[in-house]
Amino acid sequence: MSTQALLAELAAIAGERYVLRERSERLTYESDGNPLLVGAPLCTVLPAGREQAIAAVQACVRHGVAFIPRGAGTGLSGGATPTGGEVVIGMARCRRILAVDPVGCRAVVEPGVVNADLSRHVAPLGLYYAPDPSSQFACTIGGNVAENSGGAHCLKYGVTTNHVLGLEVVLADGRVVELGGAVWDASPGYDLTGLLVGSEGTMGLVSRATVRLLPQPQGIRTVLALFDDVAGASAAVSSVIAAGLLPAALEMMDRWAIRAVERGTYRVGFPEDLAASLLIEVDGPAAGLDEEAEAILTICRQSGVREVRTPSSPAERTLWWNNRKTAFGAMGKLAPSYYVQDGVIPRSRLTSVLAEVGRIADEFGLLVANVFHAGDGNLHPLLAYDDRHPGEAERVMAAGSEMLRACVAAGGTISGEHGIGLEKRDDMRALFSDADLAMMQAAHDALDPRDLATPGKVLPLPGRCVEVRRAAWDPRATLGEGAVADRSP
Repeated sequence: MSTQALLAELAAIAGERYVLRERSERLTYESDGNPLLVGAPLCTVLPAGREQAIAAVQACVRHGVAFIPRGAGTGLSGGATPTGGEVVIGMARCRRILAVDPVGCRAVVEPGVVNADLSRHVAPLGLYYAPDPSSQFACTIGGNVAENSGGAHCLKYGVTTNHVLGLEVVLADGRVVELGGAVWDASPGYDLTGLLVGSEGTMGLVSRATVRLLPQPQGIRTVLALFDDVAGASAAVSSVIAAGLLPAALEMMDRWAIRAVERGTYRVGFPEDLAASLLIEVDGPAAGLDEEAEAILTICRQSGVREVRTPSSPAERTLWWNNRKTAFGAMGKLAPSYYVQDGVIPRSRLTSVLAEVGRIADEFGLLVANVFHAGDGNLHPLLAYDDRHPGEAERVMAAGSEMLRACVAAGGTISGEHGIGLEKRDDMRALFSDADLAMMQAAHDALDPRDLATPGKVLPLPGRCVEVRRAAWDPRATLGEGAVADRSP
């Protein structure tokens, strides 16, 4: 089938103005938040609502053309980045909150609903949506589902999969299926909802999600602890958890991260020579919160803290969180570009792995800042560099891969919340055996044997069973601008 036939069908579904064909229009959709990975889509279609999104997938399937669901483009692993010739289905216009059940504590939303907007919408009901990635004011529920996103408060409340009750999914053969349900207890049979959450769009497009809402906590206590060395801050992290305390959030920044945020918009007033900071928050029933916060302060003092602070007002608490959540963007104060990694390690290995991260950065001649979810060991080394210099991109990606391998060697893994995408696809072999990867491939091929949904992501090539079938269709080698690959059976 021809390119023009597919484009005409997509225009009939979404409207001519919402099918972006010109390169200047598609430029935004050539990468996600990882600028080192870039590819050209055939076109971008922007459906208005789940019905049009479903129809767009079904049109691509009929034409045998690969498709990539895309939320807000805040992903950091190249998951929504085309490899060449796919139709990007942008979900930003699918932003209806379809239903809210305040008694059952759940909401039904389209995938383009912005994470923070959902909490704002249900706040008058005394409810909120717990997963809170740093990009929550831009990222979407659909993207969070695809990546199984975490956030600062996932230490206590879990990641996205712990808050998804059910999904409507358009599979790679065009079928629309309902997974899970509206009840909090697990559904009988296989946990297909759990399979789809975190599958990074490689098994279909989420067209609707039923998510869990939580009552707003009665009280919140926030502590800022300042340390003269990373080892003391790391010891405090382990000691807090070992004492049986479970903060809602336990975040760490090191010296370079602190210097960056103090040059940004939300300045806390950290001392210039500070080595590490911990932002710790406990919440829940008001009774006992003061005692819990004091217990944490005691542990920090025992770990050699220089200074502890408590906010003087809700506005100051908000300032602290804005300071933390804009840390990635503040890296521009250190260098023209940055590259972020996303490994996970046991909390007890924080000091040694951070030292290894620093050693790798020194070996590659790079400045590294660390800002991360210390409570659950989810590291985010930020490698500052100048992308105007030839070879810099390759150098930072090689350094990042070495850092992931250090996490694996410490008993950790290669992603806590950013996903695998294109970026870490080959690093999967550092973590999984061939048998493990073959099992994942079999699960993928059961739902997408033609490799139409977000092709080439997550599972390393050439280990994919479909590679032989894809060999005759190499978009980077055989497709000209605007051509369509035929993946018909």
